[in-house]
Amino acid sequence: MRYAVQAPPGAVDGIALLVQSVSQEGVARILTHEAGVTDVVVLQAALLHDTVEDTDTTLDEVELHFGAQVRRLVEEVTDDKTLPKLERKRQQVEQAPHSSPGAKLVKLADKLYNLRDLNRCTPQGWSEQRVQEYFEWAAQVVKGLQGTNQQLEEALKQLFEERGLTL
Repeated sequence: MRYAVQAPPGAVDGIALLVQSVSQEGVARILTHEAGVTDVVVLQAALLHDTVEDTDTTLDEVELHFGAQVRRLVEEVTDDKTLPKLERKRQQVEQAPHSSPGAKLVKLADKLYNLRDLNRCTPQGWSEQRVQEYFEWAAQVVKGLQGTNQQLEEALKQLFEERGLTL
């Protein structure tokens, strides 16, 4: 966790970095407390899952500090920020079924964390329609991750049903 919080100076402002580290810890907590995951590689990847996207940290640095297995998982769940947002979202839907089991766990926990967060508090500047569209997109991603972890999938299914969505 210290590495995720102490990303390179100037990568993002302090508040954004704090929020990011809370999110990463939340994803790891969901994996351990709700999904029963004990695999250290998966948990490390969960703690680092947004680090490459949101900071100046490279995949090589992740590998140097955490090993090749963690790097591979982080790489699988990292969006290519050089692509337009809609393309990144499309790729997440397309790639979900082909992800490794560890990456699927991180993605499921990340989606669960994000959707719960959206239910608790709508981000500034987001309309209810935008929140609903995010849920609809997330449901498409989660469809490709099914068969990975019953506990996470049931929790997500419940959130989607509350929004009138099915998997």
